[in-house]
Amino acid sequence: MKHFRRYIVAGLLVWVPLGVTVLVLKLLADAIGRFSFIPPALRPENLIGLRIPYLDVLLTLLLAILVLYLTGLIAANILGRQLVGLWESILHRIPLVRTIYSATKKFAEVLFADTSQSFKKVLLIEYPRKGVYSLCFQTSTELEEIQARTNAEVICVFVPTTPNPTSGFIIMVPKNEVIELDMDVESALKMVVSLGVVVPAWRRRGGAELAPPRAAS
Repeated sequence: MKHFRRYIVAGLLVWVPLGVTVLVLKLLADAIGRFSFIPPALRPENLIGLRIPYLDVLLTLLLAILVLYLTGLIAANILGRQLVGLWESILHRIPLVRTIYSATKKFAEVLFADTSQSFKKVLLIEYPRKGVYSLCFQTSTELEEIQARTNAEVICVFVPTTPNPTSGFIIMVPKNEVIELDMDVESALKMVVSLGVVVPAWRRRGGAELAPPRAAS
């Protein structure tokens, strides 16, 4: 029975993640298909009289990528920045809209901006007390007023909650009390979401994998 159970579990570990992935992709494809931007007259089944599964979803995705690219192209030039600035000034005058828009934009800038600080390093700090360690992500090092008032070189870190890493706490920590880890951000997020079950293998940057230290006997 142990032999049988072992291989049943091994089979589940192959098929369950694959099945969940396919299910999620199908749900996304169905959702995109329901909100297709392609007019009915231009859809493949009406043009060629043949329905090809998920072809309209693919065309919708390609159209969305094209729209995003053209929008970014326009927003990157001088006239585009002026138009975006005018549009944002209008949104900021609407009480409820400005709160939602500003918060969403700031979060998107943190996620998508190619900066040298935000979410580039995985750190370890003693939190919520000495002797207890928490994973966190470096978000900023340019804290002029805070560093001046504390008379210390501090950095801002984000300590995520588990299993939802989009919520958490920002903490100002002295730089000399921070331990920088070798794991990347994606591996750290997997560890947080899995409640600490999925622990990445330790590999030194540019070096071979190292075995974890043995517990003292």
